[in-house]
Amino acid sequence: MSRRWALVLGSSSGFGAAAARAFAEAGYDIIGVHLDRRATLPQAEAVVADVRAAGRLCHFFNVNAASDEGRDEVLDATAALFDAEGGRVHVLLHSLAFGSLLPFVPQEGERGLRPRQLTMTLEVMANSLVWWARDLAARGLLACGGRVFAMTSSGSRIAIPAYGAVSGAKAALEAYIRQLAVELAPLEVTANAVLAGVTDTPALRRIPGHERLMERALSNHPRGRLTTPEDVAAALVALSTPGTGWMTGNVLLIDGGENVAG
Repeated sequence: MSRRWALVLGSSSGFGAAAARAFAEAGYDIIGVHLDRRATLPQAEAVVADVRAAGRLCHFFNVNAASDEGRDEVLDATAALFDAEGGRVHVLLHSLAFGSLLPFVPQEGERGLRPRQLTMTLEVMANSLVWWARDLAARGLLACGGRVFAMTSSGSRIAIPAYGAVSGAKAALEAYIRQLAVELAPLEVTANAVLAGVTDTPALRRIPGHERLMERALSNHPRGRLTTPEDVAAALVALSTPGTGWMTGNVLLIDGGENVAG
């Protein structure tokens, strides 16, 4: 059988790391893109070790996934890898969590968001999805019948303190998913956004007031606990099976009932 590859953007922690491990256990080989300095590099190395322990191939790239140069480097290497090992990208997961968390209108003594920070947040957390999906398709690296997933958040719909730049990026990300669902349809590739419940990840802990978000979600969660990255990863694997090929252009809630509980 031809190899199935999962390409995970943001693969060293949080949802991306959990997804890399889960897809490896499900029989996928893994290409990971992450941006880590020396202090956090062991996180990426641990994911690589776990994927290889599952008996799968694993190639991680420590580059800026939102740069043209970084994307070209990874895709050039991926094309060469496929020539040698075979296969195509069956799953693209966009799980990049790097943006500015500053208010639009600062109070006295606060720092406010600057134009370049707003632009950077949109490029990393939204626009980059378009360029990766476009270039994978243009290079013939995306498998017919593949899946594109992008991690969104409830901030796309509600206002959260200091979250305005990320909120805008997440709203754009959902719009891009709808457009990609249409434009990738001739390849039989689906595109869906994934809205997880409140999850204790490094990205969440950077949000000012994240403790209140966690407490509020936990206080009335019908399952009595927060969502975990592993909950989301397991669902992504299930959503990548052939039976979900007619499901596209959606925002899919993976939250154990958190959002319907109020």
